[in-house]
Amino acid sequence: MGGSAKPHGRLWTWLDERVGLAELEKLVKKKEVPVHRHTVWYYLGGMTLFLFMIQVATGILLLFYYRPSAEEAYESVQFLMAEVEFGWLIRSIHSWASNLMIFTLFIHLFSVLLLKAYRPPREVTWLSGIGLLGVGMGFGFTGYLLPWNELAYFATKVGTEITGVVPLVGPFLGRLLRGGDEVTGATLTRFYGIHVAVLPLLTTLILGLHLFLVQKHGMSVPPGVERAGGARRTMHFLPNFLLRDLVGWLSALAILAALAAYYPTELGQKADPFAPAPIGIKPEWYFMFMFKTLKYLPSYILGIEGEIVGVVGFGMGGLVLLLIPFLDRRTARGEPSRLFTWIGIAIILYMIALTYLGYTEVATQ
Repeated sequence: MGGSAKPHGRLWTWLDERVGLAELEKLVKKKEVPVHRHTVWYYLGGMTLFLFMIQVATGILLLFYYRPSAEEAYESVQFLMAEVEFGWLIRSIHSWASNLMIFTLFIHLFSVLLLKAYRPPREVTWLSGIGLLGVGMGFGFTGYLLPWNELAYFATKVGTEITGVVPLVGPFLGRLLRGGDEVTGATLTRFYGIHVAVLPLLTTLILGLHLFLVQKHGMSVPPGVERAGGARRTMHFLPNFLLRDLVGWLSALAILAALAAYYPTELGQKADPFAPAPIGIKPEWYFMFMFKTLKYLPSYILGIEGEIVGVVGFGMGGLVLLLIPFLDRRTARGEPSRLFTWIGIAIILYMIALTYLGYTEVATQ
C-alpha cells in the first residue's frame, strides 16, 4: 500500500493511511457513464448541485449582516445593498441562483420522468429527488419573506392563507407557519429558522441519500436505447464526464453572473401590515401555475369550496407524481409504455401555460 501511494507524495500517503484515498481513487477510476443520444440530460443533476453550493456560500455571507426581526430585517438588507461592498451583488446572486436551481431541478425531474430513469432498482432515487424538489421550493417560499418588503409580505400572506384551507389540518398548518393568526414578526422569525436550519438539515440528509443511490446504481439508460441493442458505449467519469460537467457548471455561472449584474434584485418598499395590498401581488414563478389554477376555479364545485378542491387536487397530483415508479408497472417489467410519458408532457405543458397566463395577466393590470 505504501509503495503504490509513494508517487503521490507524503501528504497523499498520510491521508491514505487515515481515510483510504487509494480506495476512493479506485472507485472513481472504475466509475463509467453511458454514452448515447440522451447523455446531455445527465449533466443537469451536477448543475443543480453546483447552484445549491452557490446558494449555501452566498447565504452564509448574507447571514453576517441579516437581522431576523420585523423591526430590523428590511434595514439590514438595505444596509447590505447600499453600504457593504458588493453586498448588492451577493444578494442578487443568491436570489438568481435560487431561481436557476429550482429551474434546473424541474428540468432534471422531468428528464428523469420522460426517460423513465425511475425504473427498478431506482425507485428510492426518484423518491429522494422528489423530496429535494419539495425542499427547494420550501427554500424559495421561506426565503421570499426574509427581506420584509411589501411584495414579499402580501405574497406570504396569500400563500399561508392557501395553506390554511387544507382539509382537517389546514388551520393548524396556517398557525404553525405564521406563528399566530396573522403574518407578523413571529412569522418572519419562524421562516428564518426554517430557511437557515430546518431545510438545510433536510437537504443534507436527502441529498446525501440521493447522491449515494446515484453512485450505487449508476446512470440509467433509457428503455429505447436498451431495446436498440448493440454494444453500449461508456466514458470514464474521471476525467471525461467530470470535465464536461464542469462546462455545465461554468455555463450556469456565466448565466448567473450576467443575470445578477444586469438585473440586480430590488428591495422595494418596507412591509406595512396596515397598508392595502399593492397591485400585482404574485408568487414566485414556480408557484404561479398553482396560484392561477386556484384563481380560475369557481367558488363552489359540487358543493365544495373551489379552493379546497384545488388544494386537494394538487396534493393528489403530487402523490401520484411521487408514486410513479410503483404505478408504472409496465415500464418496471421492461415493456414499452407511453402512458406516463404523456402524463409528464401534459404536466409540463400545463405548468408552462398557466405560468404564462399568470405573468401576462399581471403585466396588463
